[in-house]
This record gives sequence, structure tokens and C-alpha cells, in this order.
Amino acid sequence: MAGAIASRMSFSSLKRKQPKTFTVRIATMDAEMEFSCEVTGRDRAPGAGGSAEVKWKGKDLFDLVCRTLGLRETWFFGLQYTIKDTVAWLKMDKKVLDHDVPTEEPVTFHFLAKFYPENAEEELVQEITQHLFFLQYGDYDPNVHKRGFLAQEELLPKRVINLYQMTPEMWEERITAWYAEHRGRARDEAEMEYLKIAQDLEMYGVNYFAIRNKKGTELLLGVDALGLHIYDPDNRLTPKISFPWNEIRNISYSDKEFTIKPLDKKIDVFKFNSSKLRVNKLILQLCIGNHDLFMRRRKADSLEVQQMKAQAREEKARKQMERQRLAREKQMREEAERKRDELERRLMQLKEEATMANEALMRSEETADLLAEKAQITEEEAKLLAQKAAEAEQEMQRIKATAIRTEEEKRLMEQKVLEAEMLALKMAEESERRAKEADQLKQDLQEARESERRAKQKLLEITSKSSYTQSMNSSTTALPTDLPSFNLISESLSFDFKDTDMKRLSMEIEKEKVEYMEKSKHLQEQLNELKTEIEALKLKERETALDILHNENASRGNSKHNTIKKLTLQSTKSRVAFFEEL
Repeated sequence: MAGAIASRMSFSSLKRKQPKTFTVRIATMDAEMEFSCEVTGRDRAPGAGGSAEVKWKGKDLFDLVCRTLGLRETWFFGLQYTIKDTVAWLKMDKKVLDHDVPTEEPVTFHFLAKFYPENAEEELVQEITQHLFFLQYGDYDPNVHKRGFLAQEELLPKRVINLYQMTPEMWEERITAWYAEHRGRARDEAEMEYLKIAQDLEMYGVNYFAIRNKKGTELLLGVDALGLHIYDPDNRLTPKISFPWNEIRNISYSDKEFTIKPLDKKIDVFKFNSSKLRVNKLILQLCIGNHDLFMRRRKADSLEVQQMKAQAREEKARKQMERQRLAREKQMREEAERKRDELERRLMQLKEEATMANEALMRSEETADLLAEKAQITEEEAKLLAQKAAEAEQEMQRIKATAIRTEEEKRLMEQKVLEAEMLALKMAEESERRAKEADQLKQDLQEARESERRAKQKLLEITSKSSYTQSMNSSTTALPTDLPSFNLISESLSFDFKDTDMKRLSMEIEKEKVEYMEKSKHLQEQLNELKTEIEALKLKERETALDILHNENASRGNSKHNTIKKLTLQSTKSRVAFFEEL
């Protein structure tokens, strides 16, 4: 009995010791991660493998995600969730499960950019930070990116496609041409060019909220890296009033009413109302975070940021050297392949020439045999004719010696003599012609044999060249796989940056920066050319209100920064008064 009770107590104790856990799913812009988190237990740091034994706060989960991603510029990002159709961000000092999050597991948060840089090129130091702001598609490869490869890619919104009188093939042709032209560009350069274009758009990094001023006028509040902006609900591109962060002293809210205190204490506060208390909490979070980053940018970099920038410069220099090494290796490989192809082409040409020479040799041999046979026949015919001519001459002499008794016999004899003389003359001419023909055939035979000799000599030369080409071909194709210079270069990469000539490194970085600026300028020119080219194909009747407003701003030369700068030329007091009278 006592044993059974002890057994039950032990089992109950074991059950109490088993910690409760909950599963958290983190969705980044291109991947998902899951962590098993304990609700109760001893106060220990998060363990390996994505599990922990503490009551996690938002900062614990956020830090674990950042460490997993290798991210150090954490101040741009946050963990977002949605509750009752409203976007909310996980608070760092609040326990995860104390947030108003869905109770179903896994609890899902989205790791997204919460704050945006004013100047991406200046502020985004780490490559992973830049990559999280923009996900790229890869380098152009003609063997992979064949006709139709963009059919499954959503590179352009359907609204943009429908706005122009262009077929999908026309879009693909233009995109592919540009894609191929920028082949070989480093991923970080391509991403930065994209971000530089995006950050100049009017709606970049702006969070919009529906508000009302004290007169009850419906307006939009825009919160971004530069400050607070007031918009007409029908125009999210051009603000009516702007208040930079350096003009704002304090922000607070009470229930649905929001209060903004200007830096100048002589200026009255101005207030507005939002639709929900939850929205006010979100506005306050964004205002505090953007204000802190705004002031931080205008101070000297912290030691951590200085270290990150120094490491980024070293990493950039290392990657530049690596890219140069790979470019040289690629160039040498392409050169070796070009030489190999040239040698193979030359080998095929020599083989064709050898085949032709063999055929010519065979024809020469056949011609020589025929000429020799014909010369022999002609020579025999000439001998036979000469023999017949001699016989005719003898017959003529015999006839002349014979006495002719009658005149008739004499006449007949004279006629026979004449015929014999004619025959002898004809035979002599034929014999002479045959003799000349025999001489000509002998000469042709001699020339044929000389041609045969030359053909054999050429065939011998071609055969020797072919064997030399094959040996060169085998040695050339081995170049890309075993080049000693590559080992030297790879060994030279393991140097310590602290012991190098920093002046030379600075010059290389400056040179690279100049080249990068030239590429960027060239890209802007190409963008303008493309805009001009497709403008004629735009269907004006399909333009939205925002399209029209954007075109008007562009035609007037009004950019996002110029507009805000013009709005802030007026005094803060006059802008507050203008806001309240809207």
C-alpha cells in the first residue's frame, strides 16, 4: 500500500516537473522557422535547437530570431502579428503570451522591417540587412533564362501590365534585354540600386492612419523616417503639412485622442483623433522608434556601428578581390575554351583537307595509269604505221622496177604508184602525228607523277600538323582545371587586413565607389530611356488617381524630399494652425 502511494506521488511529481511549451512560427520574407518555447521552468537562457526554459519576453524571441539570421542591425525590424484586422508589433519588454495573440499553435509572427532608412546606401551596413529589405532573383544565364522563362514570375503587378498596350512577350523581351545587359553584377549592388529607386518613391516607408482634426475633418496621418505628414485621403503621395522629428518634443495619447507637443514651447500643442485605441498604440510605437532613429542618424556612430562599418569595408574589399579573382579565372577559362574550340575547328579543317588530298591523290594515280596505258597503245600504233609505211615504200620500188609492157599497164602502174605515194605520204603524216601524241602523253604522265608526288607531300604535312594539334588540344583543355596561378591567388587571399597597406585599400575602395556611381548613373539613364520608350504605349484611360498624381508631381519636378522641404519652410506655428483649420 505504501509502495503504491509512493509510486503515485512520484508519478504526480514527474507530471508537475514536465514544463508546458508552446510553438512559435516565425515567417521571414523568404523562409519560415519554428521554436519550441517553455511557459514555465527554471530561469535559463534560450538553449540550442530553438528551445528555451524561461517565460519568454518579446526581446528573448526577437533576439533569438536575429541571432539565427546573423542580423546585427536589429533596430530596423520587428515581429508583427494581426489581431482583429489591425496590425500590431510584439513589445520587447512584454511576455510573448501576454500579447493579444491567437491561442492556436503555432503562434505565428512575421519578421518584417518596422522602420525604414532615410538613405539606404548610407545606413544599411550588413548585407543580410540589405537582403531582407529586398529579395533578388539571381544573375542572367542564357542557358537557363530562355524564351518564356518570365511566364511564371510576378515581376510586375497586373495593374501595371494592364496600364500599357504591351503583350507579355513585349514585356519579356525588354526585361530580358536589361537582365542580360546587367549580367555579372554583384547581388548587393543590384539590391542597392533597387532600394535607391524605391526610397525616392512618395509612399516608401510611410505608414498611413485615418485621423480627424478638432474640426472633424477626415485626414490621413503618415509616419515615416523623416517625421509626421498630413495627407488628404484622396492623395497619399503629396502631404499637405509635414512636421520633422526634430520639431517634435513629446507625443502622447489618451484614449483615442493623440497629442503632439512641438519643440518650441511657445507653440500650442495640436491634437487629432484616431479610430481605435489599438491604432493609437501602434502610432506611438512607430513615432518613438522613428524619432529615435532620426536623432541617432544625426549623431556620431556608436562603437558597435563603427565596428560593423569597418568589418563591412573589409568584407567588401575581400569580396571585391574574390570577384576579381573569379573574373580572371572565368576569363582564363573562356580563353582556354575559345582556344580549344579554335583548335578543334582547325583540326576539322585539316581533316577535311586531308580527305580532299587523299581523293586528289587517288584521282592522280588513276589518271597516271590511264595516261601510261594510252601512251603505250599510241607508241605501238606509231610503230605499226611506220612498218606499214616501209612496206608501202618497198612495194613502190618493186613496182617501179617492174617492166610495163603496155601503155595501159603503164598507166595503171602510174596510177598505182601515185596511190602508193599518196598512201605512203598519208602514213608518214599519221606516223608523225602519233609520235607527237605519244610525246605529249609522256609529258602528261610526267606531270601527273609530279602532281602525285606533291599530293603525297601535302598529305604528309597535314598528318604531322594533325598530330601536333591533338597534342596541343589535350594540353589546352586541361588549363581550367589545374592552373597554378589560381592556387597563388587563393593563398594570397588569406592575408590579415591589419598588416596591409591601408592607403592602397582605400584607393581601391574609392575607385570601386567611382565605378559604382558611374554604373548607377548609367542605370538611371537607362530607366529614363525605358520610360520614354513605353510611354507611347500607355493607356491613359486605365490610369488610377495615384498614377495621375504621380505623373503630375514628376512633370513639375516635385520629389518626395523636395515636397517635404518646401512644406517645412513655413514656421511650425503656422503649420499647426493650418492643420487645425483643415
